[in-house]
Amino acid sequence: MSGRSTQSLPTYRRPIFEVAAARLLEPRRFIQVLAGPRQVGKTTLARQLAEALGFPTHYASADAALGFDRSWIGTQWEIGRSRTEEDEQGRGLLILDEVQKITGWSDVVKALWDEDTASGIRLKVVALGSAPLLVRHGLSESLAGRFELIRITHWSFAEMRAAFGWDLKQFIYFGGYPGAAELVEDEARWREYILDSLIETTLSRDVLLLNPVTKPALLRQLFRLGCEYSAQVLSYNKMLGQLQDAGNTTTLAHYVDLLGAAGMLSGLQKYSGSQVRRRASSPKLLVHNTALMSAVLGVPRKEAYSDPSIWGRLVETAVGAHLLNSGSELFYWREGNREVDYVVATSRRPLALEVTSGRRKDSLPGLDAFNRKYRNARPMLVGAQGIPLEEFLAGPTERLLRPQTR
Repeated sequence: MSGRSTQSLPTYRRPIFEVAAARLLEPRRFIQVLAGPRQVGKTTLARQLAEALGFPTHYASADAALGFDRSWIGTQWEIGRSRTEEDEQGRGLLILDEVQKITGWSDVVKALWDEDTASGIRLKVVALGSAPLLVRHGLSESLAGRFELIRITHWSFAEMRAAFGWDLKQFIYFGGYPGAAELVEDEARWREYILDSLIETTLSRDVLLLNPVTKPALLRQLFRLGCEYSAQVLSYNKMLGQLQDAGNTTTLAHYVDLLGAAGMLSGLQKYSGSQVRRRASSPKLLVHNTALMSAVLGVPRKEAYSDPSIWGRLVETAVGAHLLNSGSELFYWREGNREVDYVVATSRRPLALEVTSGRRKDSLPGLDAFNRKYRNARPMLVGAQGIPLEEFLAGPTERLLRPQTR
């Protein structure tokens, strides 16, 4: 391999780094799209890749180019080409951050990419975006067959523990944002950072700027409500009763989808054999990172630790977010007063998870009822009576979710 050895550089999230580095070193060319929420290290990863590979590199961010037209992309591309021409080995790397914020960006990138392919220019391109669905807006049409997607998720407990020495309670309360880790000793400052630099920036610059939202105040209220009710089932009609100027249930469902695309809040649907019934069900609200919930609630961590109601919802949210960030197709299940916290839809056998954060339970009626209805399901207990919470959150989910036969 030319350039520096990737083994000699300190990097975070080594598996993702290795995949991206290997792809950029291949003779064939694809646009590498690093997609994920804000503040999870996409830019840091891209810069580490550039340093490790030793390619002449040009970095440009469309975040600073708001209001510019498509010519901005052409200008950055020409700089990347010049870096390539100046290199003795004809290599070059162009990193475009938040490029989807330029209207019509994908058509311009397609034209420039095809020009380079036809002329033999070996410029490699990495595009960074704040969330998979926002970046894909233009990928699947104009750039079909020209890109590979690398998902960058929120940091896991294992990563936060390795990087910052956190214990389980710290992670469940403060979540997985590495940029905020050094602020946790000053809880007021940490909360202001999450609320202002992360939540408001994501809402204003990612969700509202890139999508037609007729009621911005409603979207903000909905996000706050989702944090307050994370890990709870809440019908859209009940949401309407708690929100001002709420519009209708269709508007709320659309806004939940937008928040999910931004890596902030999802509305899990009820598990059922019918996709129509799943979509029609009341959603189980779930934030993608417990930091969002803790910051919005504003409950000091010592108080949260000692309050069984708050702590139980934080724990259940942490488990759900861990599953969601793994790429699992995630649902909940409820019939009458019987409920299963999470259901992971796998290709062969659904996995039903119950989370226990407090004292031992004598019975698990939700899991029992689910197993009677879906006899091929795999039950799993996470917490005091099953897989220890620390073990579950610290480990990869692939082994747990791998389809099994009886």
